[in-house]
Amino acid sequence: MSRIAGRFVRVEPRRRVGDLVLGLLSDLPRKNCWSIAEWAGEASPDGMQHLLGRARWDADAVRDDVREYVLEHLHDEDAVLVVDETGDVKKGTHTVGVQRQYTGTAGRIENAQVAVYLVYAGRSGHAAVDRELYIPRSWTCDPDRCRAAGLGEEVVFATKPELASRMIGRFLDAGHRVGWVAGDEVYGGNPKLRSVLEERKVGYVLAVACSAEVTTSAGKSRADALAAKVPKRAWQKLSAGAGAKGHRFYDWAVIDLAEPRSGSHRLLIRRNRTTGELAYYRCFSPAPVPLTALVRVAGSRWRVEETFQAGKGLAGLDEHQVRRFTSWSRWVTLAMLAHAFLAVVRADAHAHHPAPDGLIPLTCNEIQRLFTTLVVRPVRDVAHRLHWSAWRRRHQSRARHSHYQRQAALPPGSIG
Repeated sequence: MSRIAGRFVRVEPRRRVGDLVLGLLSDLPRKNCWSIAEWAGEASPDGMQHLLGRARWDADAVRDDVREYVLEHLHDEDAVLVVDETGDVKKGTHTVGVQRQYTGTAGRIENAQVAVYLVYAGRSGHAAVDRELYIPRSWTCDPDRCRAAGLGEEVVFATKPELASRMIGRFLDAGHRVGWVAGDEVYGGNPKLRSVLEERKVGYVLAVACSAEVTTSAGKSRADALAAKVPKRAWQKLSAGAGAKGHRFYDWAVIDLAEPRSGSHRLLIRRNRTTGELAYYRCFSPAPVPLTALVRVAGSRWRVEETFQAGKGLAGLDEHQVRRFTSWSRWVTLAMLAHAFLAVVRADAHAHHPAPDGLIPLTCNEIQRLFTTLVVRPVRDVAHRLHWSAWRRRHQSRARHSHYQRQAALPPGSIG
């Protein structure tokens, strides 16, 4: 909190923002201005609402502080920037950016608010470092509605890939370097975003649809048509990274593309070893890289889902009950800070305090549980809480060991 303290001129908002972040890290079943204000001992939610809506402080400056905090502690030369959107289901029509639209959170079209996030994913951890709210055309075409929600007159419609490009540009313009960007079909299918990354010499592994047209030395073809011609010997079984139940093994193949632009352009194909389902990625790197490097980057895309899950489940990222843009940007920025704290503590614990035999390493969930119990709200029976922490980790260690044993016993060619 001392890192962002200078963003608050008055002592009252400086203290209150600390209480709000602690509330986001607490074990409250529902986190909003009302519940956090009561938890923090305040007489009413007015102070918390003032902090989010009317107090003088710059959420974008705090966002930059969060980015620097994450980069300082999770820095990795091989890190990947992952871009993705997530939606929060909302009622009514007055919450900024809300409309009926598809959201992966619900898995269908719902009345929802959607935001695009930029996640920094390194070997020691991952956390969101930027955010942009998606403002649909139904809003940008209605200036009165935008003003009522606190959006400035300069707001114009921007696609999700354009928002991603804006965030990646901020990251690079701040002086940080990264070798790779990953994203799903929304971003891989956008040639402007791909061109921006190529111009800045940033590699990418971006998913594309099976119908995407690519150019090889033999001419233009659909991605799925090229996949059908890949010989059996060209497929390689490689892990896309370790998950909760062991390594995620798939079959992979790569095809060189003929592009007039400089750099290495390739089509990466992933095949599910059980169902045979295929996925496709457009890839670029300033210089040729081995297949294993492309697979590693493709596997990093799952980190954004883990970040969303932890940000929402542990830090209240999706639990804001605010309507105006200023309040939204402040809430999600502070939730990003709360989750980044957990990610940094986890990385430090793994690096300097290895787990004893029989226990899995500390997770963000376990760190939040211990932090809430021992620091935020101390209890008398500390030994009891520590006992339960060890019990959970011991149980998880046995489960993971069983998963790896079962994986090792599977015959060649079966799923990993």
